[in-house]
Amino acid sequence: MSVNRSTASFVDVPRGLAGVVVTDTRVGDVRGLEGFYHYRQYSAVELAETRSFEDVWYLLVHGELPDPARASAFAAETAALRALPAQIAAALPAVAASSVGGAGPLAGMRTALSLLGAVEGFRPVYDTDAGRRRADTLVAAAAVPTLLTALYRLGKGLEPVEPRADLSYAANYLYMLTGAEPDQHKARAIEQYLISTIDHGFNASTFTARVIASTGADVAACLVGAVGALSGPLHGGAPSRALDTLDAIGTPERIDPWIREHVLAGDRIMGFGHAVYRTEDPRSRMLREIAQRFGGPRVAFAVEVERQVEAILAELKPGRELHTNVEFYAGVVMELCGLPREMFTPTFAAARVVGWSANILEQSQDPKIIRPAARYVGPEAPVAVPVVS
Repeated sequence: MSVNRSTASFVDVPRGLAGVVVTDTRVGDVRGLEGFYHYRQYSAVELAETRSFEDVWYLLVHGELPDPARASAFAAETAALRALPAQIAAALPAVAASSVGGAGPLAGMRTALSLLGAVEGFRPVYDTDAGRRRADTLVAAAAVPTLLTALYRLGKGLEPVEPRADLSYAANYLYMLTGAEPDQHKARAIEQYLISTIDHGFNASTFTARVIASTGADVAACLVGAVGALSGPLHGGAPSRALDTLDAIGTPERIDPWIREHVLAGDRIMGFGHAVYRTEDPRSRMLREIAQRFGGPRVAFAVEVERQVEAILAELKPGRELHTNVEFYAGVVMELCGLPREMFTPTFAAARVVGWSANILEQSQDPKIIRPAARYVGPEAPVAVPVVS
């Protein structure tokens, strides 16, 4: 094959850019060999165990944890942004109707976010200063739970529930979803889940958001792209699929034969394995502990499935570290807290929008557009275009 001189300087990288460093970041990192990840300088799991969602949001925006006065002011600032502009609220019934039949609230949110950016007058990050960029990300992120819950309820023939500024981010999310003020233990469990999934390195949706931000596009455009990436079942769509696996297995005596059959057939066991971690996923460990605090037969069954699946995978796939990832127990916890399965991935988005926003803010400070290359491997060119007789 002839060498294309224009591609002679290309650098070969692994498929999927695995392990390739594309930029520097101060937002956080994942250390897969250690089973550890952090936001800024703090353990993400420790933050989930000890702080509020709003505190961690502040940390990602400002680079430091707030003192009590700043925490209270930031919580009030973001709570005031939860209500939707009238134009958006009026458009949501049509958006929800177009999303019924499998697409669901996450698909509707792509449309709603685009409309929100237009109504709020978001401008390209290339043309705005740091203060305006921060304001735009707060407006968008604060609106996401309201959009998601409204779209879900409208899709079920129910009226949306207006947000309450006196509730925390997590409690308000559950309130808008169900119409009832949540039990504090369930609200805290969901808050811990949300904190644990705010950010996680350069995953597909975060990278997508940063690529779009590198073009100088507005915050809504960056977030719409990220939501599109998250909607794929190999990224954000696995929590409900992990529960589907528990349902398919059904009883403890079926665990061994069911798992062996599917592993030997080459099927992926949803909720197990991770692209980065080579140890137990720290998010899974924390969520298992949360689930066990609730207790009950569903939790006991999930723990037993985890134990047997890991043993079978170690036997049939020796040398590979395959443990539960965040999706396995995330589904269990969300089910215990009363969330319907079609809202599992949207709930993930209600957390990750804060991480996307922090990455958008960081990327917008870099004037270099992200523009990789692809090696052409098609037919030799140029070939004369056939003449049509």
